[in-house]
Amino acid sequence: MGSAKKPDGFRSPRRAAIGGARESLGTPALVLSASFVGFGSLVRGSGLDVGHALFSTATAWALPGQIATIELATAGATLLAISVATALSNARLTPMILALIPQLRSPGRGRWQFYLVAHVVAITSWLHATRRVPDLPVDQRLPFVAGFGTTLWLLTLVATAVGYVSAAQVPGWLSLGLVFLTPVYFTLVLIGDVKDRARALSLLFGACLGPLFHLVSTEWGLLLTGLVGGTAAYALGRSKPGTSSHG
Repeated sequence: MGSAKKPDGFRSPRRAAIGGARESLGTPALVLSASFVGFGSLVRGSGLDVGHALFSTATAWALPGQIATIELATAGATLLAISVATALSNARLTPMILALIPQLRSPGRGRWQFYLVAHVVAITSWLHATRRVPDLPVDQRLPFVAGFGTTLWLLTLVATAVGYVSAAQVPGWLSLGLVFLTPVYFTLVLIGDVKDRARALSLLFGACLGPLFHLVSTEWGLLLTGLVGGTAAYALGRSKPGTSSHG
């Protein structure tokens, strides 16, 4: 019997963190930075100051929730309504964290390190991590994700400030377009990985069910699409064709 293939990796956990930072400085950095330039511009257009924009990016770091917060705040919504809307918008990140963290665990690491890294795991960093982490030695996984996510987080803080300062030169329609670059990028990356059955099904169900549920309810359509389509994709993705119950 042949021996199991040793995971590819870096020379040390420190090198893994640097490698993660370097890998973020490509398309992920460009797309996210452009999106947060748009967000900074939107915040200024809403009449809020740059401190609100930076605090939102520093603490939330999830554009849908950040946009909901800004829009509700400028509309005069109560703190409770803003909190509930933001929590519901960002709840999608919880399953990502729950799926990723077990793959990052290694002996000797305190729990607090995982809490810190969880903050810099958003859609882009999670997607990249799920593709790269299995190929890394266990002790290099957490540093890699930390380097990748922290670099993106810092860049988006700078991009938010740039967008706020340059808001006068950025038309409103362009700001909105920049904000939507992230979901477009995420979709394109998933399309490039359709060999994964669950991801292919999730894209298919989302594309088909999204417009239908939107016609049923504009307020709950997106949530219903994720719940129904995601559950169906997960269930069908786990069942492998051609396998029998005998094992």
